[in-house]
Amino acid sequence: MTVSYRAALAAPALLGLASGAAIAAGDLSRQTPIEVTVELGAPGKHEFTPKQLRFETGKLYKLILRNSSNDPHYFTSHAFSQMVWTRKAQVTQQRDGKSVTLAEFKGAMREIEVYPGYTAEWWLVPVAAGKASDLRCDIKGADGKTHAELGMTGEIIIE
Repeated sequence: MTVSYRAALAAPALLGLASGAAIAAGDLSRQTPIEVTVELGAPGKHEFTPKQLRFETGKLYKLILRNSSNDPHYFTSHAFSQMVWTRKAQVTQQRDGKSVTLAEFKGAMREIEVYPGYTAEWWLVPVAAGKASDLRCDIKGADGKTHAELGMTGEIIIE
């Protein structure tokens, strides 16, 4: 009985060592991020460009959220935030032709607001496959309608 008990304990330990080696080979800290840029509106337009985003699990992405419009915009998707691991989010600004980081945030992100003329970067790794159909901007305009009601919605697919 003691031999089978030890064998039962040894098997998971050996599997753990084997899977640990596989995990180390995919060291996310050494990946070069895949850049994906989303334009948050344009002067007089409330839309995400592109409207559909695609990601692949296990890869590091730098999601660049650029707001060249005259209004602040949200990039909100609660479903997407549950399917990714956030390495960091940062606020950047162009100075003398170079991107300068003004602030950096760590931890779970559910919504990022980007002010007119600014850019935010969300460094993330998708960890679950699925579809997030809840991408939207819920900022209300002077007419009382949200930007989402004016067409600022989208979809995110993780494969």
